[in-house]
Amino acid sequence: MRHLLTVSDLSGDEIHRIFALTDDLKSKLAQGVRESILPGRVMALLFEKPSLRTRVSFQAGMAHLGGTSLMLGDDVGFGKRERIDDFTRVLCEFIDVLVVRSKQHHTVEQVAQHATCSVINGLTDLSHPCQALADLYSLKEQRGTLDGARLAWVGDANNVARSLAIACSKLGVEFAVAAPRGYEFDAEQCQAWRTDAPGWELQITNDPHEAVAGASAVYTDVWASMGQEQQQAKRKQDFADYQVNQQLMASAPEDALFMHCLPARRGEEVSDAVVDSPNSIVVAQAGNRMHVQKGILAWLLAAQS
Repeated sequence: MRHLLTVSDLSGDEIHRIFALTDDLKSKLAQGVRESILPGRVMALLFEKPSLRTRVSFQAGMAHLGGTSLMLGDDVGFGKRERIDDFTRVLCEFIDVLVVRSKQHHTVEQVAQHATCSVINGLTDLSHPCQALADLYSLKEQRGTLDGARLAWVGDANNVARSLAIACSKLGVEFAVAAPRGYEFDAEQCQAWRTDAPGWELQITNDPHEAVAGASAVYTDVWASMGQEQQQAKRKQDFADYQVNQQLMASAPEDALFMHCLPARRGEEVSDAVVDSPNSIVVAQAGNRMHVQKGILAWLLAAQS
């Protein structure tokens, strides 16, 4: 039984396989073909956090593949009426795959521990693997290749940044992170990544201009994520010099793309001029969430047929 809880659950070859499936399914959809490769399969979505992109992209993608989906609300009593192990074992009697969007990563790990169907992490405080895979797919789609690519992250070294770092290490994409002091990756974690991927280029800096120099794409995210609302005022002050604006983009190559996982707080982590620029691919990124997740579902479930 395979799960996707973090990008670490995948090898580089498996990511390329998912991308190949994505290419095939996306190309067919563009031709009006919605290939029903998962007929009768049932996907459940169990979300503790609000969602637009993750929820709709998974539900639409499963419909394209011939399956159905169930959005589970508070009425199912997850984490309230019964133990997680009992809840999970019973739920898996009815479904083929479970997408969990949870406040704590430990919750998703607990679910996967007791699940008898594949579990996909739809976002936790630690990891957002589907987002990172869609992002790297989008970068490859725009450039034609990931060979020689450099991705620069500006802002908080959060769950998305962490997932991107792991994905980049597996695909040989140079990754640079510019974060204020106190918001960087843990040094021990960085060393572990470098050990796992010898020769991989990982740059950690407090200077956003240094990070974006030579970048194929510049990526940012909100300064205060869901659950960090009480820190918003302090974070806004701490990240004031890390806005991705025209001045910062001028330090990157002229053809550097702009990326954001959305939703964006315009005027904070990114200026309107950048997010609405011709180099911005934020909408294409969001669209590719569905396409890549179709590839993930096909990879996970078709092998279990």
